[in-house]
Amino acid sequence: MTIRTTLTASLLALTAGMATAQDSITVAIQLEPPNLDPTGGAAQAIDSVLYSNVFEGLTRFMADGSVVPGLAQSWQISDDGTVYTFTLHDGVTFHDGTTMDANDVKFSLDRARAEDSTNAQKGLFAGITDVTVVDPLTVQVTLDGPNGMFLFNMAWGDAVIVAPESIDTIASQPIGTGAFVFDEWVQGDRIEMRRNDAYWGTAPALASATFRFISDPTAAFAAVMAEDVDAFVGFPAPENLPQFEADPRFQVLSGNTEGETILAMNNGMAPFDNPLVRQAVSLAIDRQAIIDGAMFGQGTPIGTHFAPHNPDYLDLIGLTPHDPDRARALLAEAGFADGFTTTLKLPPPSYARRGGEIIASQLRQVGIETEISNVEWAQWLEEVFGNKDYGLTIVSHTEPMDIGIYANPDYYFQYGDPAFVAIMDALNATTDPAGRTALLHDAQRHISENYVNGYLFELAIATVAKADIEGLWLNQPTASVDLTGVSWN
Repeated sequence: MTIRTTLTASLLALTAGMATAQDSITVAIQLEPPNLDPTGGAAQAIDSVLYSNVFEGLTRFMADGSVVPGLAQSWQISDDGTVYTFTLHDGVTFHDGTTMDANDVKFSLDRARAEDSTNAQKGLFAGITDVTVVDPLTVQVTLDGPNGMFLFNMAWGDAVIVAPESIDTIASQPIGTGAFVFDEWVQGDRIEMRRNDAYWGTAPALASATFRFISDPTAAFAAVMAEDVDAFVGFPAPENLPQFEADPRFQVLSGNTEGETILAMNNGMAPFDNPLVRQAVSLAIDRQAIIDGAMFGQGTPIGTHFAPHNPDYLDLIGLTPHDPDRARALLAEAGFADGFTTTLKLPPPSYARRGGEIIASQLRQVGIETEISNVEWAQWLEEVFGNKDYGLTIVSHTEPMDIGIYANPDYYFQYGDPAFVAIMDALNATTDPAGRTALLHDAQRHISENYVNGYLFELAIATVAKADIEGLWLNQPTASVDLTGVSWN
């Protein structure tokens, strides 16, 4: 009797332990955020952890890339397309218990578009001329002209709504309105969050979540195989995927991202201020060799800064075929018959480190020597993105449909040609779908024909997860590991 009672108690305890485990999850990603303010930092990893989970915007992206209402339950657009009147959800609170209302929306948008704003995508807000609080649940946004992308822009992580009360500590103690509350950041290791019991929307199935940061591909493989993590989003060792696909403990989700992976050139610095040099670099690149060698075949070649799965994509790969002889001739024409030496700064992701070695070899074949520097993400953001201290770099731009960055002369590759700016201005003023398609084609041709950067491939994303996890995103229409719909089967 005692033995049976003890056994029953043990089984109950085990069952209870299993039940507890099934409402928590540990997700690994490769990069750690340098800070936790999506409205003040450019790093993809910030959105990976916080988008939708902790912070929300007026609108939001769904897994299929569609834009749906977020904190705004509805909106009305004036006949001339310049005034958006948003009606906010009632009863929304920030994680510190304060009410989210129209004043917070005004604060967030005004802060993002302010002259001293550090928002990485400040251009999203450039057309806003006024933000007016009508009442606590109604806010009116006035634009300087019609903008067919405005609701799309408001879904970016850079446009989430924040509170003035928490803004001084947002970089280390993020307070949003999302389904999860930030708990702890152990730098170099993990971020922990718990379910927001006061959440205004549908409560998530998960009671808690931990994000772990594992940059090394070998360590990533070991962590997944040992089941130390429940899922690895953006698994960095594609050569291991067949092994996981054959293991019934796991599922492999192979999806697409918005990540245009580019060999960025510093257009504001010689010799890359010369279009002939940029064209030579582009012709020296063998895209497929990079995809095969660095990504084990995972990735779609691109010839411009646009996602191939977008209906408005224009295939311009033919403009820059792999042609080393032509590249050498162009370098000679530009005054570099003996080649030149430049820097190649590589952030941590595998596509950059592995791809960089291959590209360095390809450039060497046409006379361009590269001094490779492997830099950490925070160092890349400071030196390359911030100070523009580089010749070449490799990075994947995971922001959704972000070709507009080429209109900003202060962006890190320093382009901003007035003709391209004019195309973007016309695009922003156009709501007709056919007109927008034509302008997007013009924009893609412009940067491709001016060889602004070397366009490599659209970044694929592989997620390796335990077989009984449901609701993880297959594709990444924005850089987010959205856990709000994730559960255990």
